[in-house]
Amino acid sequence: MEIPRFGVALSEPSAGQVLGRIQRAEELGVKAVWLTTGLGSDALSIFAGAAATTRHVIMGTAIVPTFPRHPLVMAQQAADIASIAPGRLVLGIGPSHGPAMTGRYGIPYAKPLEHLREYVAVLRAALNEGTVDFTGERYSVHAATVKAEVPIIISALRAQSYSLGGEIADGAVAWICPAPYLREVARPAMERGAAQAGRAVPPMIAHAFLCVSEDREAMLQAVPSVLGRYPTTPNYQAMFDAAGYPEAREGKWSAAMLEAVVLQGDEAAVTRQVASFMATSGAQAIILSVLPVGPDRTAATERALRCVAAMG
Repeated sequence: MEIPRFGVALSEPSAGQVLGRIQRAEELGVKAVWLTTGLGSDALSIFAGAAATTRHVIMGTAIVPTFPRHPLVMAQQAADIASIAPGRLVLGIGPSHGPAMTGRYGIPYAKPLEHLREYVAVLRAALNEGTVDFTGERYSVHAATVKAEVPIIISALRAQSYSLGGEIADGAVAWICPAPYLREVARPAMERGAAQAGRAVPPMIAHAFLCVSEDREAMLQAVPSVLGRYPTTPNYQAMFDAAGYPEAREGKWSAAMLEAVVLQGDEAAVTRQVASFMATSGAQAIILSVLPVGPDRTAATERALRCVAAMG
């Protein structure tokens, strides 16, 4: 499956609202919709509904956390969605972050990349081969499964995770990583991982927030509730520091950091910014998280969807 170059990430208060947005995105011609699994709705559950109510749009998870969900359960859910919507699911997975896993679930967050390596091995065998016979440090899995053609991509933030994506996955997906960081840190790491495995470099999927609005003040007012947590998280602080924004260590957004990962303006302006981001980063695809501002959330979202659809 070829991952569409431009896609949107959607977030709404309820699963039904997200499903409605997915259906509308397809109607408008958006090629790919991405969902995360965090505090709100479950991405795979929503995509099961979308699989039955849409016909063409690619559905990608970016990401589903791995620690709370056994790889056989993940494979079962992915295979079911793929059977309803063949060739339309991209399964993005990742270990998430320590505070989320230990604080929310009470799950020990130990050696996340080692965990992810074994998780992908089990998941790939389950989906690609229909049988799993795996014994490792983290998992011991022996089972017959249902085969399905589903690309497996992994989340990446620092160089080691991008290298792992190049080595074992069908792609690596970023989250608010500035374009120069993707070019100078992420892509070379993916190349090293792929070379170590003797395989071609898989796609790198970038991410940025998209605010199709001329009202910069409204965008800035939305930052605390939507993006506020990232600079308070050690992993993101370290990434931004490595990307040339040491002020991230202070735990808050600077104007320069926002400019790097929030694309804001009218349709022409954000289209230029997306093109520049892609050219600088060297990414093969980008996820644009819709950041609706103003009094009419539906109208703001519709404007963003139409803008992304027009990008191709």
